[in-house]
Amino acid sequence: MSGDGRRQGYEAKKQRLAAQLAEAAGPVGLGKSTSNLFRDRPAAGKRLLDVRDFDQVLAIDAAEGWIEVEGMAPYSTVVDAALAQGVMPAVVPELRSITVGGAAAGVAIESSSFRYGLMHESILEMDVLVGDGRVLTCRPDNDASDLFFGLPNSYGTLGYALRLKVRAVPVRPYVRLSHRGYGDAETFFRALAVAAETGIDFLDGTAFAPDRLYLTQGAFVDEAPWVSDYGYQHIYYRSIPEKETDYLGVCDYIWRWDTDWFWCSKNLYAQNPLVRRLLGRSRLNSPTYTRIMRRASRWRLSERVERLTGRHGESVIQDVDIPIERAPEFLAFLFREIGIRPIWICPVRSPSPEARFPLYPLEPGVLYINFGFWDRIVTSSPHPKGHFNRLVERKVAEMGGIKSLYSDSYYGREEFWTIYGKPVYDRLKAKYDPQGRLRDLYAKCVERM
Repeated sequence: MSGDGRRQGYEAKKQRLAAQLAEAAGPVGLGKSTSNLFRDRPAAGKRLLDVRDFDQVLAIDAAEGWIEVEGMAPYSTVVDAALAQGVMPAVVPELRSITVGGAAAGVAIESSSFRYGLMHESILEMDVLVGDGRVLTCRPDNDASDLFFGLPNSYGTLGYALRLKVRAVPVRPYVRLSHRGYGDAETFFRALAVAAETGIDFLDGTAFAPDRLYLTQGAFVDEAPWVSDYGYQHIYYRSIPEKETDYLGVCDYIWRWDTDWFWCSKNLYAQNPLVRRLLGRSRLNSPTYTRIMRRASRWRLSERVERLTGRHGESVIQDVDIPIERAPEFLAFLFREIGIRPIWICPVRSPSPEARFPLYPLEPGVLYINFGFWDRIVTSSPHPKGHFNRLVERKVAEMGGIKSLYSDSYYGREEFWTIYGKPVYDRLKAKYDPQGRLRDLYAKCVERM
């Protein structure tokens, strides 16, 4: 389909969806076939708006540096189209199945975020369907600028991004990686802060233990003496301590974590060589693991096994952002009190001192460290519901940080709104969803209504 045809198709779908919302009675939600939220959300009582066909790349202008897409377009589709034009989105979340609209309404990060910020900081404009039925074009400098800055971290409770124009950056064929090990957190984070001021293209880290920390720097290059393949038989995170230097094709670099869901594929036995061969290359990816995880959650397999063995488990699936000066202390807390390992470490800094996103308020110019830790903690003795997650929430607040809301949260209502911008949220809710057609953020993210 031509660019004009895709644009006409988008306009028709937009009008259809607005009409569906106008005709619906009561609360509404999105009817879609994919989600990267790790909390159960009952659909009962909601009219679902079908947005599954908002999945097209509308246009790419490599010279001007932008990509225009529909909100349900998965990043796998967007990356393929962009690389064919010699560019990539400035920030590509680490999993193929994440959608552009989902990343905009949530909080998404990757190893380019020390240069370009969180994904929502690379958005140039977007069309948003709001609760009162309007579709508004939101930019930083127009009448809907308050919604432009307020949508990130609202998780669909202020509106749904139907079309987005995001920043694109040029690519080269390969990425050269250097992995350097450090024996203590203080030295590691000092080195990370120095690296963040250089001209490299990508920067992240992996903490295997308190004295086994690896900093990974990536740079685009035109030629590679060899190219590694972590899409099938070999596992990327295991290569980090083993290879001081590595080379990946740009597409393989972008999806280096997806093949094994970082390292969480081990919980599905997908790191076993025989299981990998049985699954095959095409099924070693986040969409496969997400489907398996959803089924296991519905059937409550982990809880059943734990009851049979007399053990007690709690899922701790979290990403949090901590100012770098407190990062060594927070990492020590994670190893001491939570015990999940490895831990992903990804620096992020806003590229614009003027841009303020009130529902996810990071201080402009401050280098933050995103800690990603995802596993199920199993103990021999019971704990109160949410025990380990609450430990994390309290420590994040003590450190002056903030956590993403894609997974379980246990905040009290007053505590939650102290962190996540209640005065601004209430103004936006009254302006764009005065009848409360969309769920309240606290109800959705904590009460999971």
